[in-house]
Amino acid sequence: MTTTTTPTTTPTPVRGWLAVLAVTLGIFSLMTSELLPVGLLTPVGTDLDVSEGTAGLMVTVPGIVAAVSAPLVTVATGRVDRRIVLAVLIALMGLANLASAFATHFAVVLAARFFVGVSVGGFWSIAGGIALRLVPEKHVTRATAVIFGGVETASVLGVPAGTFLGDLGGWRPAFAAVGVLGLVSLMGILILTPRIPARRTLGFADLPLVWKGNAGVRAGIVLTLLVITGHFLAYTFIRPILQGDGIADNMIGVLLLTFGVAGICGNFIAGALIGRWLRPTVAGIAVVLAAAMLLVAFTDTGVLTAGALMVLWGLGYGAVPVTFQTWIIDAAPDTTEAASSLYVSAFNIAIALGALLGGLAVDGIGATAAPLLGAALALLALPVVLRRRGR
Repeated sequence: MTTTTTPTTTPTPVRGWLAVLAVTLGIFSLMTSELLPVGLLTPVGTDLDVSEGTAGLMVTVPGIVAAVSAPLVTVATGRVDRRIVLAVLIALMGLANLASAFATHFAVVLAARFFVGVSVGGFWSIAGGIALRLVPEKHVTRATAVIFGGVETASVLGVPAGTFLGDLGGWRPAFAAVGVLGLVSLMGILILTPRIPARRTLGFADLPLVWKGNAGVRAGIVLTLLVITGHFLAYTFIRPILQGDGIADNMIGVLLLTFGVAGICGNFIAGALIGRWLRPTVAGIAVVLAAAMLLVAFTDTGVLTAGALMVLWGLGYGAVPVTFQTWIIDAAPDTTEAASSLYVSAFNIAIALGALLGGLAVDGIGATAAPLLGAALALLALPVVLRRRGR
């Protein structure tokens, strides 16, 4: 890494926290954008005349691109004011979603999703370590948790809310709403965030060094790939899975909102546990997710049963982001920026891979195959957890 000496003015505590909230809204908008198609595959596929498996590429494409752009954007913009970088990335996301809302061909939607992926990977990587530049040192941990709360809240609440909006007014207004939210985030970043000149520049050479020299980081990346791939293998296609069980279209959004509320509870439960029981919490997440997916596959669900399963599933997944991020920080306290860049890449690769494998399973075997394969991958995380030494 190289160091620059560009001076910067420390913002007042109040303005610093306002800047933290602006960045949090930005990352919430980005992650909601990346995962929004999960609840809207069927209407998008029907309107643009593609299969549900093909429509799953709307999740696969930005996931793959985000995995590449996370380290690439961080390195390429290493000497640029972080405020400017965040503003450009969030603006790109907003415009891409507005383009999707007016698209008449699926190819246009996929092109827009490519730019969403660029925004997600770059923004998340930079935002993860930005709290240190915005608030006093004693508040850094709390501010970082707030920023990463945007990732968690998007995963467990933003997507269900977007699905609910899509059920009410169609998929195009849902995409347009996320685009507008991105532009609102842009204004917040420009108005509330101070200049943040680069201090340390991450080089590509730092990434393999962290991977090769830290068994804890390697274990965390493997866990992320297994659990997140398993989750999205099934969750990307939750709409056709529930429809196959006879759940009415107008109830899908309600069930995903139930998932989201349970996910927020799972986040707080995990936050109370991981300080002392990090490894058992990771193992518990794998077991809960696998159980939820197996029950979805084998149970003939009515609305009440489906709601109960969404609560179980949401509790498990809501605990994932804060727990796995803590694993990475715990494993690499002195190289957090490089380790987090690898983690962001792995997380987004897993999203893309899960959507891709789920699409192949749904189109080739049937909707039930997706949760079965997802549960199998989640359970494969258990040997990794048991083999990893330390807390």
